[in-house]
Amino acid sequence: MARKTPGLNTSAMSDISFLLLAFFLMVSNINSDMGIARRLPPPLPENVDPPEVRERNIFTVLVNKDDRLLLNNQYGRIEDLKDRAKEFLGNPNNLPNLPEKVSTEIPGLGTYEMSKGVISLRNDRGTSYDMYLQVQNELTAAINEMRDELSTTRFGKKYADLNKEQHKAVETAIPMAISEAEPSKIGGK
Repeated sequence: MARKTPGLNTSAMSDISFLLLAFFLMVSNINSDMGIARRLPPPLPENVDPPEVRERNIFTVLVNKDDRLLLNNQYGRIEDLKDRAKEFLGNPNNLPNLPEKVSTEIPGLGTYEMSKGVISLRNDRGTSYDMYLQVQNELTAAINEMRDELSTTRFGKKYADLNKEQHKAVETAIPMAISEAEPSKIGGK
């Protein structure tokens, strides 16, 4: 007669493993992905050509595969990008080599000298994601600081504290004028 081998009771082991799994899921940190909040402009109708932008109205930012910046054909540092972008878009002294300004009537804000400046951003395919995010953050910070300055001047409060109409007026006066080209090989062989 064959002997029966005793079975191993694994029900307690499965309970423990489930509790351990639940414990590690609850106490571990899951890194959240960084993202960029942007609202894309509506596409142009098929029969309309894109508007022509004069050379003086374009601030070119190139990032190569080594994460080096070229700002309007001059090497630059990430630390200088925000200030250079603000200087370009604001053109406080109305210099002829910086963007043109056009006097515009904006509801809720009145007459405002709007900049025709556009920031043209192009990355190399080898640009690191970290550098890409740093550049985006600096450009966004420049525009947000300009909006805060206008809000404080015209309404006496920060941009984030404005009501809906004031918010829209400031966004119209200082738009998120960043044009991003498809990544390509920059300055490579």
